Amino acid sequence: MRTHAAAWLLLVIVVCLCFTGYWGVKGALRVMDGWCDNLPPIEDTDFTNHARESVMYAADGSTVLAEFQLEKRDPVESDQVSDLVKQATVDTEDVRFYQHGGVDLPGIARAFVNNLAGGSLEGASTITQQLVRNTVLTQEANEISIERKVREAQLAMDLEKQYSKDELLMMYLNTVNYGNGCYGIQAAAQNYFQTDAADLSLTQAATLAGIPQSPTFLNPKTYPDAALERRNLVLDRMLSAGDITQEQCDAAQAEPLNLDPAPEVPEDGIYAYPYFTSYVRNLLMEEDNPFGCSYASLFEGGLTIRTTLDPSLQDDAEAACAAQRARMSGDLDASLVAIDPATGYVEAMVGGDYDISQVNIATGTGGGGRQAGSTFKAFTLAAAIEKGISPQTRIDCSSPMTKEVDGREQTFENFDNIDYGVRTIQSATAVSANTGYLRLSEEIGQAATTEMAERLGVESPMNTVYTTTLGVASVTPLDMASAYATLASGGTKRDPVVITEIEDKDGNIIYKADDTSKRVISEEVAGATTNVLRQVFEASDGTAQNAKPSNGQPVAGKTGTSTDFADHWLVGYTPSLSVATWIGNPAGSIATDTQLNCNALWKDFMDRACADKAVEQFPETKAPSYNNAFNEKQKAALGAEEEKPSEKQTPTTITSGSQTATSSQASGTANAKTPPDVTGKTLEVAKELLKDWKAGSVTEYSSTVPKDSVIRQYIASDGMVVVVLSTGPKTN
Repeated sequence: MRTHAAAWLLLVIVVCLCFTGYWGVKGALRVMDGWCDNLPPIEDTDFTNHARESVMYAADGSTVLAEFQLEKRDPVESDQVSDLVKQATVDTEDVRFYQHGGVDLPGIARAFVNNLAGGSLEGASTITQQLVRNTVLTQEANEISIERKVREAQLAMDLEKQYSKDELLMMYLNTVNYGNGCYGIQAAAQNYFQTDAADLSLTQAATLAGIPQSPTFLNPKTYPDAALERRNLVLDRMLSAGDITQEQCDAAQAEPLNLDPAPEVPEDGIYAYPYFTSYVRNLLMEEDNPFGCSYASLFEGGLTIRTTLDPSLQDDAEAACAAQRARMSGDLDASLVAIDPATGYVEAMVGGDYDISQVNIATGTGGGGRQAGSTFKAFTLAAAIEKGISPQTRIDCSSPMTKEVDGREQTFENFDNIDYGVRTIQSATAVSANTGYLRLSEEIGQAATTEMAERLGVESPMNTVYTTTLGVASVTPLDMASAYATLASGGTKRDPVVITEIEDKDGNIIYKADDTSKRVISEEVAGATTNVLRQVFEASDGTAQNAKPSNGQPVAGKTGTSTDFADHWLVGYTPSLSVATWIGNPAGSIATDTQLNCNALWKDFMDRACADKAVEQFPETKAPSYNNAFNEKQKAALGAEEEKPSEKQTPTTITSGSQTATSSQASGTANAKTPPDVTGKTLEVAKELLKDWKAGSVTEYSSTVPKDSVIRQYIASDGMVVVVLSTGPKTN
């Protein structure tokens, strides 16, 4: 009875164990099935398309300004990868790769026994499993759990059914981490050896194949000894697999690493022209920007960004600013912005000395604007002309001037307190008479200057005060170059453009710059304003008389100096280029030398920019209607402008050279010869400079130009170069 009872008890125990085991296995399988719910899709290869670099180009389409990337990636096809790389990778990472179905049970057992026995550490994951972990399961990659391993194994088996072994191997080689920010074999080959994946030697292939086991601690740049030891282990495994001979293995193991590392990528990704490039980058990273771009898409999207920067013009700007710094004390800096009036394209930008400060004076990025000084008089001038006030209307420019402002009496002066007396608005512009412009501003209302500045393109915030016309508002060189470009274009405003087009990784255009052209003042007003601003350069007493381009290109513009001579400006333009220059202390409103100005900087840049280019003439426009009662009021109070006797004189011949300036030469035909500019020279010097030209002279009264000095020059209809000589100030 006892024997039978023991047998029955044993049978019952076995049955129970089997029952428990069955339901335990069944339950475990159900749990694992649940773990594999909602697996990521693998129907196409998008899951292997991780972050790719975004590249920014200059306008020439070839100059790389910057590369923005989270990871260095450069996917390649199978025929672009050396067979040595494929062999080394399979032999090292998954020797049974071509036999298993995604999960290698014998391989797992072998690795377990090897690791337990103290052999060199082997992983149990197949190449396919590693591919899964590096791509579709990256969010779970660092989890140490049975659930993650089950999900990984299931996806690996699914991938093996979906793709061929060669396809899976290339997916792996294009996505695996090779250290130093490199993902993919091509990026690694370029980074460590500056060669293509197709051209890797045996030792190079073995070096790279060894890195993925520990991308940080097997990085051959930082841990060369560990990388060398690992490379030699890879070579041993290639020998064991029969992919190389003993002789090849010995020769390869005897070689050093022989790295040829590529230059390190700048931390911020910027390669050239950092002020412009960082400005564009910041625009792309702004929230709700109009470019269809975000931080994530910039660094992960593989974008191609095309900009407006002209490398040649930018080099000219850099050189001119460097030369200006060399002429000043070390605490001063220079900035420049150049814009094409026909498009609004920002073609050059210098924000200072980037090695010293990353504050971009050109745009105010990281800092703020600077007081514009008398460059704002151009906006008062345009507003006055638009209101029907003639530039030939005379105005009181005497200095000092006393005026009650905000309940208290204040005194205003011209530069160096020069008393310019009564003169035309045009002449007051040339000499930059503060008192004359304050009186003109009173007539049209100070708000008219602010409104005109905004209309023409100044985007910095401004408040209207009594001295608005003197440029107390803080603006940027980008503001001023843009606003003056509106005058250069004949009154059509265009928003400054720095990005022309953005293309995504698939070649789709996701952004294209719009045409923002908008007429904001009439051609007549723009043309009349330009004619007056030309006198700043052309009049003998103009504040930029010494800044005219050497090739004879007509220019218009305005100089400016802020309170305490802290900021110095010259903003000027040709029909095809608007240029704002600034010099001062980048730390803020700090007084500088009273004799400092931007004339040499502006001229230096324009000489470079205009070199070998045909002279362009400003278009002729009809005069606006000057019907403002202020004209007659001033005429009654101050008299009309004196007629210039020079306009009725027959020129007296002073040189009989063979050259004349024909009408085609005067209009700027390519390769035209331009007579020397003798403005400000004495008669004797003018004769010497014009000895090869047919030249004559007329005389004209001037209260500021010495006797027998040239006030200005012009070309007569017969091609004669006519110089206007001063009769000198009147004497009692």
